[in-house]
Amino acid sequence: LAGAVPEEPRCTVERADASLTYSLFLQRFAFSRPVILGGVTDNSAFRALCTREKLLAAFGPFPVRLSTANTYSYRKVDVPFQEYVEHLLKPQDPARLGSDTLYFFGDNNFTEWGPLFQHYVPPPFRIPGTSPAYSFGIAGSGSGVPFHWHGPGFSEVIFGRKRWFLYPPDKTPHFHPNETTLAWLQHTYPTLPPAQRPLECTLRPGEVLYFPDRWWHATLNLDTSVFISTFLG
Repeated sequence: LAGAVPEEPRCTVERADASLTYSLFLQRFAFSRPVILGGVTDNSAFRALCTREKLLAAFGPFPVRLSTANTYSYRKVDVPFQEYVEHLLKPQDPARLGSDTLYFFGDNNFTEWGPLFQHYVPPPFRIPGTSPAYSFGIAGSGSGVPFHWHGPGFSEVIFGRKRWFLYPPDKTPHFHPNETTLAWLQHTYPTLPPAQRPLECTLRPGEVLYFPDRWWHATLNLDTSVFISTFLG
């Protein structure tokens, strides 16, 4: 399925590199628009701990909490991490509804996963008055979270490629809350006039996306992906 999930032909999210200063981040992006940051951190040590073999050895018997991939009414299911990796981590079925699709993202037990997160180097920028919280995820190709919004944050891809779609707070996207991102991309996206299309881009390992407060966003994993977000609450 991964080969059937297209990358967007161009990236419409602005990019910045390690030369971006904190003051310029606050001025240009923190409260106004998303940005893709490249080369701002080195998470090679964290990435080495996130291979399938290393994660199964460290966390295999521990439970993880899975969420359904819909927008408003999340159902939670607890399974051993090894069961998720070996039996549930697979490509998205295009015919399944979001409420029937289980997704590992967030809801981590920080007592058990804390040692892993200690090796993660978060982006160097913060929003005044907020504190960071991590959310770690692993998902199959074609999976993703449909449109939703919350506070500001960063998201980094560790393995795989992750496609993002973003709308500003005053531009509510057209979507069905129980439709997966893959179904939206196949059915709704092609009907959108250019002026109604979202900002979009594909993140690759080591790249970090920043999204401001209340920006609508949906995600689509083009490959089996490992990713971590830093929410600023």
